[in-house]
Amino acid sequence: MKRKKDYWVAAAFLLPAVFLMAVFVMYPIIDNVILSFHSWKGIFGTKKNFIGIENYAKILTDKSFGRSLLNSGIFLVVGFLIQMPLSFGLALLVTSKLRGTKVFKTVYYLPVILGTTTVAVMWKNLMNPNYGAFMEIFKGIGLDSLNFDWLNTPGLNVWIVALVNCWKSSAYNMLIFCAGLVTIPAALNEAAVIDGCSTWQRIRYITLPLSKNSFKVYSILCITGCIKTFDLIWAMTGGGPNASSSTPAILLYLNAYSFKLMGRSAAIAVILLILGVILSIGCNKIFRQEEY
Repeated sequence: MKRKKDYWVAAAFLLPAVFLMAVFVMYPIIDNVILSFHSWKGIFGTKKNFIGIENYAKILTDKSFGRSLLNSGIFLVVGFLIQMPLSFGLALLVTSKLRGTKVFKTVYYLPVILGTTTVAVMWKNLMNPNYGAFMEIFKGIGLDSLNFDWLNTPGLNVWIVALVNCWKSSAYNMLIFCAGLVTIPAALNEAAVIDGCSTWQRIRYITLPLSKNSFKVYSILCITGCIKTFDLIWAMTGGGPNASSSTPAILLYLNAYSFKLMGRSAAIAVILLILGVILSIGCNKIFRQEEY
């Protein structure tokens, strides 16, 4: 009887969370999936016309959608090859016994505190071809060939925004690695020092293996964040020129609120959801195999 009573008590405590999850997460997802098979202009009260998989067919054959996925891929490349080692390095620095680590924590975290629009406007001004600080520096050192509008140059603008995103988000991801580093027993590093291990050997054979969970969390957040990236690139380039810097989230927004193609926008959202789930599951499998 006691076990049965405990079961009902646990169920009673979980019920509000399950209700909120069902209302604010599951229902919108299901409703969005249903909408993706319809044509609808977004006008309340108007009929939604069932068109089957036509929305998916048009999206998957649209060159702009393929380009947007490549742009998200650029964010992923920067996220894993630049931002991840940078964030991990900062975490090693602020969790070390060096003097001034409190100051480092504050300085490194400042970009995270700044709003996305603030960061976008600041970097746009810094890179402005007419009066930007970077351009003035290039003029001063004789590199006039670099004095052009970077954010309006297809093929370059996405990399620039991805690097700006790296600058803004590195400190936030630093906290993820810090949370893992502080759980590593100090006795392991002390024993390694006694055995004559160098700093690099301690990082390679102790810190990195025991930080697998931190890398796992970072990888999943990086994948999902890059797939749905919108705010920074919208504020810096608007997806232009000629949609060359658009991401799937920007296409979703334009289809919904500029072209009034709610069904097609919903289809993009479903594709992003499936893609995020698949990549996240793959990431989990990779780390699980490494643990064995």
